[in-house]
Amino acid sequence: MKLARFRAADGVIGHGVVRESELCEIAGDVLGDRRETGRRIPLRSVRLLAPIVPSNILCFGKNYRAHAEEGGSDVPKAPLMFMKATSCVIAPGEPIVIPRVAPAQVDYEAELAVVIGKPARHVSEADALDFVLGYTCANDVSARDCQASDGQWSRAKSFDTFCPLGPWIETDADPANLHVQGRLNDKVMQDANTSLMIFSVRHLVSYLSRGMTLLPGTVLLTGTPAGCAFAQTPPAWLTPGDVYEVRIDGVGTLRNPLIQEAAS
Repeated sequence: MKLARFRAADGVIGHGVVRESELCEIAGDVLGDRRETGRRIPLRSVRLLAPIVPSNILCFGKNYRAHAEEGGSDVPKAPLMFMKATSCVIAPGEPIVIPRVAPAQVDYEAELAVVIGKPARHVSEADALDFVLGYTCANDVSARDCQASDGQWSRAKSFDTFCPLGPWIETDADPANLHVQGRLNDKVMQDANTSLMIFSVRHLVSYLSRGMTLLPGTVLLTGTPAGCAFAQTPPAWLTPGDVYEVRIDGVGTLRNPLIQEAAS
């Protein structure tokens, strides 16, 4: 099932199930009890929004061996967690804005995002997926120069627009076997399978839940494959006019253009 969040032509925000070229409107809590209203809306007549308004965005770095190696890092012995501000989430098709204060080294990171559906605390790996609503595509956009100079990653990854999510939440997918691809101006830059993750989705959910409650609506970004801009020769930093796509087989395609922040 594909759960979408949308803005209709009259400006009203709603949720629906995507079935081919239609949205079947749903009422109730998308994270809990929900039901189809019977109203059908042409998909082309609405604007898809980020499919969830996250309660938290918890992220994992260096979760693919080849990505850790391209950055000259050791493979982590435990999940390497950081956070992104919820204010940086944007919708499919919405522009990623290159910030005036850090325009030089903006990088892309195609990732599988996991949406938590119910409170998770002290969850076993065996039961971890029972607490997952579904999966969507994410781009963990990063200002690499800030990441290096700050000594930590949060600001560099939390500039406004630095977390595109979408196009919807796919509830029926196997997170252990999904093809993840990132394309810059239709050129394949990142290409891997989630089976190559160092720490599986099951492990990540269980690991975090042993120390904190994962609230409904929490989004987990599970790490990016090799092929980031900083590792190219020369570096393929994002620039105005670029388009970056995240494609995950069985989930969907997330496409966002790049623009420069306007001068003040």
